[in-house]
Amino acid sequence: MKESYTTIIGMEIHAEVKTSSKMFCGCKNDPFHAPKPNIYTCPVCLGLPGALPVPNKKAIEATITLGLALGCKINMLSKFDRKHYFYPDLPKGYQISQYDIPFCYDGIVQTSEGTVRIRRVHLEEDTAKLMHSTINNEAFDSAQPRPELTSKGEHVTLIDFNRSGVPLIEVVTEPDIHSASQAKEYAKKLRQIIRYLGIAECDMEQGGMRLEANISLRGIRNQESGIRNQELPPYKVELKNINSFRFLEKGIAYEVARQAEILDAGKTPIQETRGYDAEKQITFTQRVKETAEDYRYFPEPDIPPIRVGHTWLSAIQRAMPEPMDGVFSRWQKQYGVLPEYAGQLCEKPEQATWLEGLFQAFDAAGLAVGMCVNFLVHKRIQVNLFSDSYETICNTFQQATQLDDVSDDELNRVVSEVVLQNPKIAAQYTSGKTQVMNFFIGQVMKRMQKKLDAKKVERAVKKIIAQQNHELS
Repeated sequence: MKESYTTIIGMEIHAEVKTSSKMFCGCKNDPFHAPKPNIYTCPVCLGLPGALPVPNKKAIEATITLGLALGCKINMLSKFDRKHYFYPDLPKGYQISQYDIPFCYDGIVQTSEGTVRIRRVHLEEDTAKLMHSTINNEAFDSAQPRPELTSKGEHVTLIDFNRSGVPLIEVVTEPDIHSASQAKEYAKKLRQIIRYLGIAECDMEQGGMRLEANISLRGIRNQESGIRNQELPPYKVELKNINSFRFLEKGIAYEVARQAEILDAGKTPIQETRGYDAEKQITFTQRVKETAEDYRYFPEPDIPPIRVGHTWLSAIQRAMPEPMDGVFSRWQKQYGVLPEYAGQLCEKPEQATWLEGLFQAFDAAGLAVGMCVNFLVHKRIQVNLFSDSYETICNTFQQATQLDDVSDDELNRVVSEVVLQNPKIAAQYTSGKTQVMNFFIGQVMKRMQKKLDAKKVERAVKKIIAQQNHELS
């Protein structure tokens, strides 16, 4: 790479909504568990002439719920649009989606590498599923051979319309992501939020959640003026239909290197859609990327505008669980549980409620909650979460963490050494970052090679830090 570039990434993530019926008809919404292809279909999701769509209220509420969880503004008057393109998985020749007035807009997701602004959260219908296969005789009913359609060994593309018309939420970001690692973190956090809200299962292997990244590179400085370049590049490459966070990260990394090589040669990358080949670990051309004009959007004439009244919006807000970030932040302050550990244990509101009770039981039993969670996450103590009783789990922890006796003098000596050798972390604790207490507790136990009462160690650490601060004042 001859020149330094800034990576510019905007993401589009699709998640299939967990509803009983499809987006615009009464067909069953269960494409992944259907006993055979094309059984959950009707004239509406098959795109037959004269069929009229009726919007799914639950899917609209799920979209607004996600928008509220992401801090979005809500369009009180929204509409559906027709997005035209021709592909075998789209029987009507257009997709019912949203264009200029989505249900939700202007939200944010925080990552460790910066804020990612959400441009829009909108609702649309999913397409049918294409299945590429090689025909063999067993694929057909032997009593009704169809040699006029195909023959053994022929490569064909089959279409399953069980997925056609399934409600699909799309979350679109601004181009605020600047690395493959940040893209991965953002996608994982969005999936966590969607699952916590109960909106979708987000099964990525089956296609219940699909990741897409628009990637381009910008020279750090303008070639003529030398001033730091802030303009968006004149192109973008879409990496489409990624079904794994790892593949997303690897695909972006490869694409950044590929585009840098083209730019270094004085050329501009083609604006196109590319896929990711996991075996070869490369991206490959699929088609020239369309623009909004190519889709010929116009308002869906068979569906009137959707008015989200204040009464309806208030009902949606009341039905929402406590925000996930709020729960994790409260656990960190109250119990010393790290948010990343909480996220590994908790994916649903009912699990959060259950864990809250467990943490209270740990605290009442004199167990250090943060330490217990650490053991659970790293499977150092085996229990059956969400099924064993609180009493059983607490007894298991008490037996596994049988405490050793230690004198106050010996404990204070080791605590003083640990605090003195880590002045920056002690300063962080003094400034209010109470979660670093777990570091001190862990270091003291490691040095003493004993199982100690975490609360006793914590009291000793607080005492030593207070004494040091008094001596310095």
